[in-house]
Amino acid sequence: MNRAKYIFVTGGVASSLGKGIISASLAKLLQSRGFSVTIQKLDPYINVDPGTLNPYEHGECYVTDDGAETDLDLGHYERFLNIPTSQANNVTTGSIYQAVISKERRGDYLGETVQVIPHITDEIKSRIVFLGNTGQYDFVIVEIGGTVGDIESLPYIESVRQMRWEMGNNCLVIHLTLVPYLTTTGELKTKPTQHSVKTLLEYGVQPDIIVCRTERPLNQAIKNKIALFCNVLPNAVIESIDADTIYDVPLLMRNEKLDQVVLEKMQIGSGSTLNLEKWEEFVFKLKNPENEVNIGLVGKYIELKDSYKSIIESFIHAGATTKTKVNLRMINAEALNETTVVSELKGLKGILVASGFGERGFEGKVKAINYARENKIPFFGICLGMQCAIVEFARNVLGYKDANSTEVDPKTPFPVIGLMKDQKNIRAKGGTMRLGAYTCRLTEGSKVRTIYNTEFISERHRHRNEFNNAYLSDYEKAGMIAGGINPNENFVEIIELLDHPWFIGVQFHPEFKSTVAKPHPLFVSFVQASLKYSGK
Repeated sequence: MNRAKYIFVTGGVASSLGKGIISASLAKLLQSRGFSVTIQKLDPYINVDPGTLNPYEHGECYVTDDGAETDLDLGHYERFLNIPTSQANNVTTGSIYQAVISKERRGDYLGETVQVIPHITDEIKSRIVFLGNTGQYDFVIVEIGGTVGDIESLPYIESVRQMRWEMGNNCLVIHLTLVPYLTTTGELKTKPTQHSVKTLLEYGVQPDIIVCRTERPLNQAIKNKIALFCNVLPNAVIESIDADTIYDVPLLMRNEKLDQVVLEKMQIGSGSTLNLEKWEEFVFKLKNPENEVNIGLVGKYIELKDSYKSIIESFIHAGATTKTKVNLRMINAEALNETTVVSELKGLKGILVASGFGERGFEGKVKAINYARENKIPFFGICLGMQCAIVEFARNVLGYKDANSTEVDPKTPFPVIGLMKDQKNIRAKGGTMRLGAYTCRLTEGSKVRTIYNTEFISERHRHRNEFNNAYLSDYEKAGMIAGGINPNENFVEIIELLDHPWFIGVQFHPEFKSTVAKPHPLFVSFVQASLKYSGK
């Protein structure tokens, strides 16, 4: 293929139908046929990025190697395809308008009235074709956030209309919609899909393929009805039935021949023979575990699991690798205190303390870590989880009773965790943290050196505070060592306990690097340690 092809994925009827999973599944099928594929997310909110959004608003903030704070769907893209994404893979309305206004202030549009069409739509199209023009990809799949009819999404839909007019068969539109089942009548209803497609047609876009989310199988009569009223061929109506796991979806889409329909409509050969053997092996292990273990995830956003999406998926990857069903118990850090910690954590064979910001839930996390340390339960701390472990050790082992992070107590006499030097004069919140991939040198003889089986690693970060190196010698004398240090800035990136079977805290976010093809070694080792603790 000499020119990149563009596949747009839109949604209708309701949000959260799974456009990201459908996009990633189609990409996986095309990749398995030998094509090179990338996926881009267009988000209609006016935030420049999700970095300042509360996780309750938008789920976790995913971070790429190049330091972009992005939508959590980019995590799905990487987990399915096993290739990194970048800033270019996530576009927001905020970033679009910011770029256009900056150009206007510089005088790039001097003499022109700046308008949504053509200036905003031209900027959107330039962001889309940027990935295709790199020459790296046969297909660029573009997921448009929200639903058709949302006022925020109109410039994106108009950009799709223009690109289809300009590029012809090099563009294709997949519309994901809901076919609800009415229990009272025992019927699947196609009318919401018809209305959704009608709205899309009003904006000048005819979908080529309709993917129908449903809890019941679609018979051929229903598919024919949707095809007739929505002006597509019957084989272009694809069933996407509810699945046990998101990792079933590529297999379901293969059975529905979604990739074949795409290739036919874009007049492209089928490429190599579709090979999903490794994927099928992963799904088989996931569904047929030989072991079972209870692990607690301690955090302050537990009501919304999307807040810890990458951690949850990393446990799924590690579970399949170790043939273990990981029963993940979500534990509210705010509910943990001296009287509740034992009852809340009882029966757990491993405890992970997750990242976060601020004072809320901090002391509960410290209590959970104290329980794990004293009872020799495998412990894994991520970002703030590592910082809480450092505070707990200072208070209960080193004897620094008032030790704390300056984020929680700016006046603490023992600031074992403090604001990074280059963060002290920063006032703006958006995109100003230590973000993206940094190198870490693993200490010879450390447990993490054995787990990674290499001297240098690269992991992704998102934080403002760091371990205070003035206390490092005190910690190491008492048995908590620096398992990994940034070689350029001398930051402590990893801590571990010498007299504990598995006690590791990391300043970075290993969950952002775990994929189906390459489960993260720290999660795999943590699950194995939890199994060992449980006596399996």
